[in-house]
Amino acid sequence: MAPGGGKVDELLPHPVKDQLPGVDYCLTSSPSWPEGILLGFQHYLVMLGTIVIVSTILIPLMGGGNVEKAEMIQTLLFVAAIKTLLQTWFGTRLPVVVGASYAFLIPAISVAFSSRMSIFLDPHQRFKQSVRTIQGALIIASLFQIIVGFFGFWRIFARFLSPLSAVPLVTLTGLGLFAFGFPRLADCVEVGIPALVILVILSQYIPQKLKSRGADRFAIIVSIGIVWAFAEILTAAGAYNKRSPKTQLSCRTDRSGLISAAPWIRVPYPFQWGRPSFNAGDTFAMVAASLVAIVESTGTFIAASRFGSATPVPPSVLSRGVGWLGVGTLLDGFFGTVCAYLSGKFGAVLASIPLPIIAALYCVLFAYVASAGLGFLQFCNLNSYRSMFIIGFSLFMGLSVPQYFNEHLLLSGHGPVHTGSTAFNNIVQVIFSSPATVAIIVAYLLDSTLSRGHSFTHRDSGRHWWEKFRNFNQDTRSEEFYSLPLNLNRFFPSL
Repeated sequence: MAPGGGKVDELLPHPVKDQLPGVDYCLTSSPSWPEGILLGFQHYLVMLGTIVIVSTILIPLMGGGNVEKAEMIQTLLFVAAIKTLLQTWFGTRLPVVVGASYAFLIPAISVAFSSRMSIFLDPHQRFKQSVRTIQGALIIASLFQIIVGFFGFWRIFARFLSPLSAVPLVTLTGLGLFAFGFPRLADCVEVGIPALVILVILSQYIPQKLKSRGADRFAIIVSIGIVWAFAEILTAAGAYNKRSPKTQLSCRTDRSGLISAAPWIRVPYPFQWGRPSFNAGDTFAMVAASLVAIVESTGTFIAASRFGSATPVPPSVLSRGVGWLGVGTLLDGFFGTVCAYLSGKFGAVLASIPLPIIAALYCVLFAYVASAGLGFLQFCNLNSYRSMFIIGFSLFMGLSVPQYFNEHLLLSGHGPVHTGSTAFNNIVQVIFSSPATVAIIVAYLLDSTLSRGHSFTHRDSGRHWWEKFRNFNQDTRSEEFYSLPLNLNRFFPSL
């Protein structure tokens, strides 16, 4: 009771929300064309950073130089545009950009280091042969994704996915990429720290001062522009002239070697490097990588639906998205990961943005993805020891196991599984190097088997909140957010 005899309001937890409130543009609303173009350009810049990192790692190992690196970057951008259109039109219809995946690095690097490639003394010839081998493996791996998606196998998996097991999946889809955040930012603190500070101020503090939720929409492009100009001034002033080669490569804006290597324009066409070659061992490793890509993409789809103020993604829509993910991988195999490019000079100029600036963006954006995963805790009973164990154990193992596999690879030159079969070694390394994959394996198995017969298990896992989204037609909002365009649902109904 209050001192005056009145009743004190009972303290209540925040209400559970199927859809995230306070979102300006949800899946069914769009910004104006000028604003949409600028927002899309921001997505392009973020994706470009990932593609540059992948190209910087992979191309030198395959025997390529700056010309081949420019080809890799522009090819991935070109194919990513097609894959993004397919995914947003016919896949999940979520606002996701489908670009390069780190999951495919291990099998690609294995191809580059294989004894089959060492017989080519000419680096360019070795590069071309590596491309053909990777193309063949990607084509077969894409068929695996297409079958898993379009034949409904991923729908079966997703129907047993609860909010409890979705927490570690989505959270580690973001946190699992922490190695590309501050560690890469610290490669050049002179531009990395200012980029991070400016982005946080523009995206969080300025909107509060202006009392406008829309003021933060262009924080990324403004932050990049300010710090990129600052990096150009430092480079022109000779601030890095006497620094180590590693520092110069990370900080300078004229060390990418891409602007001079890239032509003004070149139109891509499939198989321009020749016929793809197929190797069973490389194919199995690439299939494992495609499975990891499915898992991490599922985490991204779930996070995107949350931030798009949509209802939870129905299992049939997730499966449909995986199928179109496979179509995109098939396009990668047709065009080749380093085989063609378009508008070369423009992309090359943007690719000269120092990578620590991109790493600063990752520190904020990947944190948002992780927060979306933690947001699903609202559906779970956190006073249950079962729930606490599953969440804590899966998150811990999802971080600890990949750390062990990656450290072993770095120190020993091979993974902890070192048998006579390189393909088997790569399969194990690819799967257990992915935090999101390890976390969902642990959480999914525990959630499906631990205290399964008890009556409280269903509610503790939050399954009752997602029950109405298990089938596409159970909630009318599913059709509003995820139905196919042009009345295609009549011919391709979602279950």
